[in-house]
Order: sequence, then C-alpha cells, then structure tokens
Amino acid sequence: MGGLAAALACSRAGWQACVYEQAREFREVGAGIQLGPNATRILIDWGLEPSLSAIAARPQRLQVRSAYNGRELGRLDLGDRFAQRYGAPYLTVHRADLQGVLADGAHRAGVELQLGSRITVVSPGPDVVRMRVGDTHQAESDVLVGADGLWSEVRSQVCRDGPPHPTGHLAYRTLAVQADLPAALRSQDVTVWLGPRLHAVAYPVRAGEQLNVVAIVQGTAKGPAHDWDQAGAVGELLAAMGPLCQPLRDLVGAMPSWRLWALQDRPPMQSANEMASGRVALLGDAAHPMRPYLAQGAGMAIEDAAELGRALASATDPASDVAMALRGYALTRWQRCARVQARSQRNGRIFHATGLMRWGRDLSLRLLGERLLDQPWLYRR
Repeated sequence: MGGLAAALACSRAGWQACVYEQAREFREVGAGIQLGPNATRILIDWGLEPSLSAIAARPQRLQVRSAYNGRELGRLDLGDRFAQRYGAPYLTVHRADLQGVLADGAHRAGVELQLGSRITVVSPGPDVVRMRVGDTHQAESDVLVGADGLWSEVRSQVCRDGPPHPTGHLAYRTLAVQADLPAALRSQDVTVWLGPRLHAVAYPVRAGEQLNVVAIVQGTAKGPAHDWDQAGAVGELLAAMGPLCQPLRDLVGAMPSWRLWALQDRPPMQSANEMASGRVALLGDAAHPMRPYLAQGAGMAIEDAAELGRALASATDPASDVAMALRGYALTRWQRCARVQARSQRNGRIFHATGLMRWGRDLSLRLLGERLLDQPWLYRR
C-alpha cells in the first residue's frame, strides 16, 4: 500500500515509477484501516475521492467505553463538523479496498506494476541503484524506495540494524457481515473498549456493510514472529481478556473467526538518516513501524508518499539532484513520524493501564472527553 501510494505520488511529480511487488496477485488480505483527515486530505488531492467514497465507511462518532462495565468514558464527533474543522473526513476502509483504489489510481497515472517480483539484493551507487529481482533478473533505477513493510528487505541491506523487536502484545482481528450479526452488535461508529492489559476496537468497513474488530492483549505468540496471519482461537482470546462487560463478550463471541499476529516494532526514529541515504529512501513501516494505538500506520505512509513526491518534483536532474531531494524528504518527515511512533507507544500504556493509572485515565476521559480524544496537532497537517 505504501509502495502504491509512493508510486502514484512520484508519477504525479513527473517520474516514471515501477512497483516491484513480491506477491503474485493482489489478494483480499488484512482487515480494517482508519484514515484520519491528514491522510484522506492527500487521497482527495490525488483525485481519488470518488473511488474512496464508494468503498469507505464514514463513522459519525468515536466512543470510548470501559471493557469491564461497558460505561461510556468519552466520545468524539467525527461527522460534518469534524470534516469541516480539518478540511477532510475521517474514514474507515478495508485494507484490500484501499489497495485497489491506490492500484487503480497508479495504473491510470502510468505506473508499471510487476507482481511476483521480490528484490533480493540492493547495490546503491553514486549514479544509480542496482537491484537483483528474484534469483537472476537485474534492474537499476535513479531512486529506490523501500516500502516493503516491517520486515523490510531494503532496510536490512541499507541500514543493517537488525530485525524489529517484539512488543509483548498480541493482536486478534476479525471481520463480519453486519447483517449476519444480532442488531445490538451492529455499528456504524468507531468504538474503543479499554480494560486492564487489553483494548478492543470495532468499526465499519466496506461502505458500512462489514464490521472490523481488533482486540489486543498482552502475551506471546506461538508461531514465527514474522507470521502476521496465524489462526486465533476465540477461547484463548477470551481467556486473555479476562472479565468483560456482556456487550463486549457478546461481540467477541459472535465473530465468525479470528486471525492473530504478534506486534513488533522499532524505537522511534532518532535522525533523518533512518529514512534516506544517497539514492535510497524508506517509507511507511519500513522506516517507522507504528504500534496501532493512534491508528496512523497507513496515514504516515500516505503522508510519506506525498512528501516524497514533492521532494522528487524538485529533482530536475536525476544525475545530481536525487540525493539532495531524498535528504530533504527525510529531514521533513522524520521528526513528525518519530512523534507519532512515541505517542502510539504512550497510548498503548494508557489503553492497557491498571490500578491508579487506569482510574485516572477513566476520570480524565469522563471530565475532558473530546479535548483528550481530538488530535489537532496530527490532523491539521
């Protein structure tokens, strides 16, 4: 997704872009994504609003509830006033649907897409970046953008800083057709449930026809660290969640099946050097993996792509301007991304709080509500 967004932005900036995608076909994988106005504003600017509107849900509110007793702790209006305040709406989408919108936009912009193409060797040089694709195919380019996710092959060869680290948190995700759920469990809003050492999020996708649910608990996965699509058992999830209010227990039990992955991340970035070096740049999770506690993983990748396009638009001479343009991209982006990484980690501690911290969190939400839940520093970008 980050690669498609980057290719589209670079094509709009006048570059010929090619996406090397290791999957042999685009499949319907993953689940839901929340897109704040900082991200939807960019997608609209790229001319994708009609396609986005056809596949997105537009929740009217965010409500935060206690996972233990079900009481509402706070809420944030996400409707028309929110969209007017930030100049773009808050949308929720299925990952595959957003991928399709970006792929269609990239195709119309002239982007070349090569499926089943995994970059295995990267050789940056002063004048060109050479790559080996698969076992034998050789390719070269003026710029290489590593948008290959948390376990980035490009990062491993350029930064050589080792693999990401386990967070001790497990994410269970599921999707259900809303019409198949009991009426009391259907929703067109974003609902966040907070409890000791856990939280859950539910929101609509696919124009509201399906409900996406993610539950995050503390623990260790049994499978390989890089496997983000393990089978999850509802019994194990409920045992890990502990005492729950009946509505949340009913929601978890009503979902048809669960998938599981162990969350991994890296420390917040410390410098621009972690985003660009010479003719190679990193983007999205390859540069700054995000814990999902601020719902900005996709948003930061889309912001990265837009800034990359702006930076490369100024590189009128690929022979001499590229490294400077990528350096400018990294200098513009790294501090904001590091702040979002740090805030996401902080939110995780608050969401899963116990004892006095949990009591203070709940009281603050009841007293301040929207003032705590709104994020002007993030959305006004």
